[in-house]
Formats: sequence, structure tokens, C-alpha cells
Amino acid sequence: MISFIKNKSAGHLYFLSVLSGVLLALSWPVDGFPFLLFIAFVPLLFVDDFIDRHRAFFHKYSIFKFAYLTFFVWNLLTVWWIWNSTVFGGMMALLLNPLFMTVTFMVFHLSKRVFLNRSNAVYLLLFYWVAFEYLHLDWDLSFPWLNLGNGFAMYPKFIQWYEFTGTLGGSFWILLVNILLFKWLKQLTRVPRSRTLLIVNGVIIILFLAVPMLISLRLYNNYEEKGETAEVIISQPNIDPWSEQYTLPTSEVIRRTFDPVKPLLTQNTEFVVCPESAIQEDLWHHNINKSRSIRKIRELMAGYPNLNMVIGASTFRLFGENEPLTNTARKFNDVDKYYEAFNTALFINAREEIGMYHKSKLVPGPEKMPFQRLLRPLQNLAFDLGGTVGSLGYSPERTVFTSMDGKFKVPAIICYESIYGDFCAGFVRNGANMLFLITNDGWWGDTPGYRQHYSFAILRAVETRRAVARSANTGISAFVNQRGDVLQKTGYWEPAVLKENLNANNEMTFYVKYGDYFGRISTFLTILLLLISVTFSITQKRKNRT
Repeated sequence: MISFIKNKSAGHLYFLSVLSGVLLALSWPVDGFPFLLFIAFVPLLFVDDFIDRHRAFFHKYSIFKFAYLTFFVWNLLTVWWIWNSTVFGGMMALLLNPLFMTVTFMVFHLSKRVFLNRSNAVYLLLFYWVAFEYLHLDWDLSFPWLNLGNGFAMYPKFIQWYEFTGTLGGSFWILLVNILLFKWLKQLTRVPRSRTLLIVNGVIIILFLAVPMLISLRLYNNYEEKGETAEVIISQPNIDPWSEQYTLPTSEVIRRTFDPVKPLLTQNTEFVVCPESAIQEDLWHHNINKSRSIRKIRELMAGYPNLNMVIGASTFRLFGENEPLTNTARKFNDVDKYYEAFNTALFINAREEIGMYHKSKLVPGPEKMPFQRLLRPLQNLAFDLGGTVGSLGYSPERTVFTSMDGKFKVPAIICYESIYGDFCAGFVRNGANMLFLITNDGWWGDTPGYRQHYSFAILRAVETRRAVARSANTGISAFVNQRGDVLQKTGYWEPAVLKENLNANNEMTFYVKYGDYFGRISTFLTILLLLISVTFSITQKRKNRT
């Protein structure tokens, strides 16, 4: 009998686990159907429920393999393209990220088992999962690409209320509908079953699903663009990062970036936005104005005294003679001196001083050594051997640049940073009235990667009610208004220039003011619920002994 249940149910449970992973993948932007998210967790919840009801025939940790299968399939089908750019990123996406999700689900499964009313204990998943997504935003192996609330990025009409909750509110919404649907389907299979209760609970599910979208549609239709208008130009030079970006002469890079811009320039143009790493000449902070690239850019800007330019570059800073070294210090191979390297956004206008912001949300692996404080001895050993190990330097603050006429305040959010909602809101809290995103999405090739990355700009626009100008070296450059509407966008792997008038909003949304409060509340409740679970578990064990 035991063998029959284990063997027969195993195939059934594996099927349900894979089904959840496939549904999650099919829901993902930009070509997915996000409404599948509302049923995607249901098969896995049935797996969890089956194991819980037949716990005598399953190991305590049996849920692990089924949950890992779900999340591995989801990650594999959705972010496989990361392998195109970095092996570490591929391992992170296809092995570690599913593991983190699985551990979260397993903790939910184990803690649920100790509650007497396990039917309602399924709601624990709401807080555990949102807490996981929140904590996954801010540690050395952070990869919030698949946070559930991101799934509606291409449907801004239905998520206008993200201006109050951010994407974590979307994750909570999605999970809540999944749990309600799961409980309703369980009621449907019971004998006898209450028809009245089924109808009432079905109506509740429809309300929880529909009311947020109806509110959103009302917000969308009644929203009016706010603030003064700025004329903005985006450049997409389309320089191949694999074969051209680091080998082309500086003059050719500047020509490809700016020649298409010049015919569109007017005396009313406030900003020209150019992509991440557009300047590959080594720029040292102490003499940056003497570099060929900066001199050439200033020549091109002559005659436009109010023009401001945002452009990405690789920059470097020397450490002083007795200056303390940071965790990101690097040693010259042939001289006993140290320096820092940065992925930098430059803000250039008629002022002599060039504004600089250094990318702060660094990609684990290519840009940042995870757990660098813990691994600092390895860096010291590398220094002793004449090598270099470490991360890029970063800016500790969310820097905002002010235009020449003082009307507009803008950040330069660099690449990976644009997937972090509260991080981007930090620029708005510091005064930004528009959002500029600069990136280079050519590393992934013609895959879903650059399209998914582009879609997150829409989320940032809705959360902050800030118009977005997104400049990609190649990928998708775009203008997005404060409602999340895409005003213009480019194609993939083509040089392009776009021009648009954007409104600069100075009002703060509820989400900007309070950040990821959904995550903070969920984390607090998760800690509390885990403590209760542990207490119940210890109490039960003591009762069983007596």
C-alpha cells in the first residue's frame, strides 16, 4: 500500500510541479500572458497539500524536490539567456535562484505542518514569499528579476495602483488569488459540498481579482501628466559589445553616438541621453576634462548653452598616499599604488565640473565579488601576488543632477539598477522629477533578456509617476510617460535616435514616500510566524514524549 501511494503519486506530483513552472514561465513579459500568474501556484499548492495529508508516506523534506523542480523550470524557461553573457550569472539564475525560492517554499511547508488549522495556514505563504522577494532585493546574491509583481510590466493599465504598493503589492495580490483559488478547488472536490459556500467563495475570488484592476483602470483613465515639459533626445549607437565596443577608436564611438543626434538638436533641447559604457577611453577622475572624449563632447555641445548630457563611461580613481583602502581597491601590477574602477554615468553641460554617479546595484559576478568582506583575505592574497580581485566601486548616495536652467532634476540609473523599485524611488526622494535609464543590453543577444529588461522601465514609471527616458546601446531605447504608456521605442540591433517632450513631475507617490513597506511588514510577520511555528513544534514534541 505504501509503495503504491509513493510510486503512483510521484508521477502525479512531478507533473503538477512542472505544470506550475511552465505556467509561471508562460506568464512572463514581454510575450507572456500575465493572468496565468493567478493560477500558476495552484498545482504546486496541491503538491504541498497532498504531501501534508499523506505525511506518513513521505519524508519530512520531500517537498524540496518538487518545489525545486517548479522553480528550476520557471527560471530555465524565463532567464536562460543569462548564459550568453556570464557563466556566474547563468549559475545564479538556473541553480541558485531556484534554490532560494525552494527554501522559501519548504519553510512555508514545514511551518504550516505544526498549525492545527492547516487549511488556513496556507496563507503563511503570502508573507513568507513577499518577505523573500523583499530580502532578495538587498544582498550580495540579489536577483529580483522574477519577483511576481514584475509579471504585469507590459500591462500598466491594470497595475496603476503600484504607485501605492510597488511591485511587492502585486506579488501579494497574485499569491492571494492563487491561495483563494486553491482553497475553492479543494472545496469543489469535497463530498458533500455546500453549493452556497462555493458560490460565495467564487464571488470573493472574482472580487479580489477584478477590483484592483478596475481601480487601476479608473486611475489610468483619470491620470493627467504633471509638470513642466523638457525636450529630450535619446541616442542608440548600436555598437556590438562583443566585437566593437572595446576596440573601436574613441573618435568612431563618439561619431556613432552623436552624429545622428545633431540634426535633432535645437536651442530648446534640454537633454541628450546616451547609453551605459558609451565612452571606453579610460577616464581618470583627477584629469577627466583633459580626456579626448570629454573635449570632443564639449565641442559638439558648443552653441547649446542650456544643453545637458548624460552618458556612460568607465572611470577610475587613484588612492592618495595615506588614504585608507576600501573593499573595492585594486592594485597596479607594476607600481605599489591602488585605484578604484567604476561603471559611471557622467553629467556634462556648460559647467566646468562634470557630475558623476557610479553604479551602485552591481551585477553579482561580473561587477561584484559576493560577500567581499568575508572573502577579503583572498583579495589581500591577490594583491600580494600582483593580481586584481574585487568589485567595482560605487556611489553610496542616489545622485541627482540639476539642469543648467535649474528646472529639471534627473538621475542616471545604470542598467541592472532599473529592476529595483525602491532603489529607483530613492532618486525621486532626492529630488528627481524624471528618470533617465542608461544600459547596454547587447550582451545577451537577440533573446528575451533585453525585452524583459526594457519592460521594467514601465514599472518604474508607474511606481514613481515619473516619465522615463531609456537609452540602450542596443536593445530597446524608449520614452515612457507617467502612466506607463510607451510613447516611442526603437527596434533591436539598429542605430536609432528618438526625440520626445517629457513632463517633469515634482509630486511624490505614496510608494516613493514609504518604499517597500509591503516587504518590511511581511518580513516582520514572517519572523513572528516562524517563532510561533517553532514554539508550537517544541510544544508538540514535548506532548508526544509524555
